[in-house]
Parts: sequence; structure tokens; C-alpha cells
Amino acid sequence: MTSEPAAGDCLVANDWICGAYLRSRGPELTDATLQHVWITVLSVAIGVAVALPLALLVRARPRFAAPVLGLTTLLYTIPSLAMFSLLLPLFGLSAALVVTGLVLYSLTILVRNTLAGLQAVPEEAREAARGMGYGPLRLLWEVELPLALPALMAGVRIATVSTVALTTVGALVGKGGLGNLIDEGLQTTFKAQVLTASLLCVLLAAVADVLLLGLQRLLTPWTRTRSDRAGRAAL
Repeated sequence: MTSEPAAGDCLVANDWICGAYLRSRGPELTDATLQHVWITVLSVAIGVAVALPLALLVRARPRFAAPVLGLTTLLYTIPSLAMFSLLLPLFGLSAALVVTGLVLYSLTILVRNTLAGLQAVPEEAREAARGMGYGPLRLLWEVELPLALPALMAGVRIATVSTVALTTVGALVGKGGLGNLIDEGLQTTFKAQVLTASLLCVLLAAVADVLLLGLQRLLTPWTRTRSDRAGRAAL
């Protein structure tokens, strides 16, 4: 008569799929996921805060377009290991090192999309706002940014998904969220840990994209109306 397999046998057998791992390492997975989310959100938020002034500068002074766009593209091509090594003397082995690197990587997407959105604002809308007495700041806040929002949000979605993936590289300095677990699992050939942390990264990216898409539709109801009309016309 054979005995029932023990609940933790999958840990002993080092299986890829193991419920015992989820039950025994729940707090560790939660902490790593929260760190991953915090680093991603902070990096993208800072990236947007830096990208908007750069896009406004390029729009106002087109001669800066080549240097700004060229520099942000160059930063994106630097391998992550080299990027962190270059930033290490400034920030040491800290979360600031990872966040700064991720912000620099996000700029190539955020600057280009923000600039594209601002340039796509119809000149007639600007002229009408100026005729109503709008100053530069009010024009930007109440007319240009709302009309540029679809392109800006598209950039934020791409940057966020990209940052979720790149955050794992922070494991090089122990600040990689789920990347820490992936790196540790690879070094110890702990299959369940590698697979679980990897799947959580994919899930985070998917959830972030869906949430941002919902936020974009909420903030730009006029684009949803146009889409609905186009769908009805096609029918």
C-alpha cells in the first residue's frame, strides 16, 4: 500500500509548480512584489516629471530637438549593467541607483510621446484659447495637455510595462523587487521561485497596462466617443 505524497514533496523534488512554495513563502513574495511596484511607480512618475519640461523645451526651441532626443536615445542603448556601474559612484548600492537608472531609460519613450502629443494639438485650438484671454500656463494646462493626453498616456503605458521588466535588473544591487527572487532562484536552481517570481512580473505588467488604459479612457472621454461613433458607422 503506497502512502499519499506529502504536501511539501514538490519542494524536495524542486518542481517548477509548487503550491507548498506559495504557502511557505507568501510574505517574501508580497514584500518583493510591493518593492517592485514602488520602484516602478516612482521611476515612471519621476520620468514623466522630467520628460514634460524637456518636451516643452524642444517644442519651444526646435534647435534643441536633436540634442535632447539624441541624448535620451543614447541613454536607452546603454546596457543596464554599464548604466548602474556609471551611477554607482553617485548613489552607491541604494534604491536611488535603480530608480535613477530606470528614469533615464524611460525618457526616450516619454519625451517623444509627450512631444508628439503637444505637436498634434491643433493650432486653431491654441488661437481660440488665446482669443479668450488664456495665458501661456492656462493654455498649457487647460487646452494643450488635455488634447495631448492620449499620446502622453500611451507613452506612460509603454514606459510602465518596460520599467516593470527593467526593475528586475535592480537585483544586481539587491533592489530589484521580484528580480531579487529570480536571481536568487537562478543561483540556487530553485525552480518554483524562478517561475513564480517571473509570472508575477508578467502579471504586474499586464495589470499596470490595463489600469493605465482604463485611466486613459476615463481622462479622455472624447476619444471614447469618437471610437464609439466609428464603430457604429462601421456597422
